[in-house]
Amino acid sequence: MYSVIIVDDEPWAIKGIRNAFDWSKHGFEITGQFTSVHKAYEFICEENPDLIVTDIRMPEISGLELMRMTRKKGVEADFVFVSGFAEFAYAQEAIRFGALDYFLKPIDIELAESFIHKLAVHFAKKRSHRNNLILEALMSTDNHELSRLTPFFNSSSGEDYYRALIVYSNRDQICGRKRFDVEQTLEIELGSRKTLYILKSGQLANLQGLEWAGTDIKAAGISSISNHYKDLAKLIKESDLAASKVFLNEDEKGLFEYEQKLDTVKPYIDSISVMIQEKQFEALEDTIGRLKNDFSKNNAGMGEVVYLWNQVVGVLLASFYEELKDMELGFLNYAELKERFENFESLCGFLYDVLLYIRQLNRQCASEGDIGSYFAQMVKYIDNHYSTKLYLKDLSAKFFLNQVYCCQLFKKNLGKTFSEYVTELRINKACELLKHTEMSVEEVALKVGIMDYYYFNKVFKKQCGITPAKYRKC
Repeated sequence: MYSVIIVDDEPWAIKGIRNAFDWSKHGFEITGQFTSVHKAYEFICEENPDLIVTDIRMPEISGLELMRMTRKKGVEADFVFVSGFAEFAYAQEAIRFGALDYFLKPIDIELAESFIHKLAVHFAKKRSHRNNLILEALMSTDNHELSRLTPFFNSSSGEDYYRALIVYSNRDQICGRKRFDVEQTLEIELGSRKTLYILKSGQLANLQGLEWAGTDIKAAGISSISNHYKDLAKLIKESDLAASKVFLNEDEKGLFEYEQKLDTVKPYIDSISVMIQEKQFEALEDTIGRLKNDFSKNNAGMGEVVYLWNQVVGVLLASFYEELKDMELGFLNYAELKERFENFESLCGFLYDVLLYIRQLNRQCASEGDIGSYFAQMVKYIDNHYSTKLYLKDLSAKFFLNQVYCCQLFKKNLGKTFSEYVTELRINKACELLKHTEMSVEEVALKVGIMDYYYFNKVFKKQCGITPAKYRKC
């Protein structure tokens, strides 16, 4: 929510401003109402609201003077001025001095909806830009830039400890955001349904008592503890890995603490590697079929899934390179795995299909002509639906192709893997939108089919060499 205060020397005017707009519908919360400019100024300095709606002419201190005072104090709140027709020239002057907007008394109710919608768009873009800058500074552990962007680390004592908490929501608005003390918490939106919190030691004790049942929270992951800001990038990754536990079981919901379980599943995964090398296909198929249950019994997490994938891929390529060299069998991190596969069951299904493919290399049912036609239809479908979730398993079934064979077709016909093709398509479109529209970076990511800004930022930089924000400025 964006915090709003209303300042006017007439109580009836405050009531009129409060009732003229549907504040909560557009993400605003009125946190203060003042007839005294002095009290309003004290509140602004202490609470740093997002928006100040103020009359332009008041006794003792004008709205313009209040704006100058807050700017001098270093408060970055936006101002909207209310003026009568006689003060129209003052309102125009306020715009020149940096006010966001103004409206005239009496308020035209018919214009109120479009006015507040415009304010909501402005604040969404402003918050998105700030979030992007802070996230980049966190990942690069640039303390100077962090201090410039947020006072959160400036007020830290030498005894502070940090944890990262990532929350995934089922809806665009995450419920219960006021769980933490603002001074002890840094909140960063990583997409419409994903929020990162950096928590200081004062907030760590509150986590175990949080209620997740009955909320719109899909999953939350909490990192280990560190007393140094240079570990923040590691903590963020840990919290994301912990929250990704739902990749293994979508029905599981709650707060997951980061812990490594590799020692419990490593012998099991290593045995799969031996079966591949010795071509024990029947045993392999049985083992892969039990993967989901075995991982669940050992309470394994996303880190173990990454190890499983990369270990099996490495052994498969070493043992059957000629058969699999054109397939999409590369080493992936956890974000790439979640982007490629809908869930752990889907990942296991792909590995199972790889094994079937190796055993049945010469048993293709369809003719080459049919296969080429189906593949062309698939590519056309992808070109027209890149903004939706695309999984190779679903597309293969839709176009009557073996999903493993599809990997070969992409490499053979297009010179790139399925993931590379879809990613390139999305990033090229994102470049167009960044250059030719006013959409925020987060809006662009959603428009091209990537829900997670954190992932979008990484893949865009990998593809283009710079972040989306920097690309827009070029």
